[in-house]
Amino acid sequence: MNEMVELHVDGRGVARVTMNRPEVHNAFNAGMIAALSDVFRTVAARDGVRVMVLAANGRSFSAGADANWMKSFAAMSHAENMKDAGELAAMLELLNRLPVPTIAAVNGAAFGGGVGLVACCDVAVAVESAVFSLSEVRLGIIPATISPYVLAAIGPRQARRWFTSGERFTAALAKEIGLVHELVPDLDALDVAVEDLVRNYLMNGPEAVAAAKDLVFAVVNRPVDGSLMQETARRIADRRVSPEGQEGLAAFLAKRKPNWVRED
Repeated sequence: MNEMVELHVDGRGVARVTMNRPEVHNAFNAGMIAALSDVFRTVAARDGVRVMVLAANGRSFSAGADANWMKSFAAMSHAENMKDAGELAAMLELLNRLPVPTIAAVNGAAFGGGVGLVACCDVAVAVESAVFSLSEVRLGIIPATISPYVLAAIGPRQARRWFTSGERFTAALAKEIGLVHELVPDLDALDVAVEDLVRNYLMNGPEAVAAAKDLVFAVVNRPVDGSLMQETARRIADRRVSPEGQEGLAAFLAKRKPNWVRED
């Protein structure tokens, strides 16, 4: 993999993706966006991956856009800027739609696009000292490509403040507004909390987890009508008759562990 992003998959099927530009606080540039996209595609395609952790080396989770990368924007045409921004948007959607559960391990500051990465993950755990900001407006730009994911996480009312003010806010406030699920006191506690989440995910049927994640995308913002009720009924019926669903129900009735749970 590209040295900007590390990938390790353990024997349990836990993929750990680590951003590795600590000298620039894991800020994005075109190379890092391409590396993240490649890694997310690899994780999505790799058999046996059950859960993915997104982490970062150094003191920060991600400072958003790299300063040198931003300098290049001014020299680009509108069409070139569209292509460049489109690659960032595509990377975020790869993370958002990854068919396994994703956990953001937020070890420090997350600004701009770093907030977008947090919002794209299914679960976010942060150290209490982490700081967040949607700082794009300070540079005369806007948090456009990350906006669908941040809006889904914090809602339009909160977004109207933080998108337009560029203020920094604490991890406690990030939890209050829905960007972060859990806070921990330090990095050691972050590792423990992430491992607890991983172990919880490994207790669940992997196909069911993927289907449950897809269910959220399929149902959100749709009216409860005959069409939606028919679709949700079909989805649960599909799972009930699937080999995994049959194994899970049989294990429950027999008071044994299902075959996707490791004995060790």
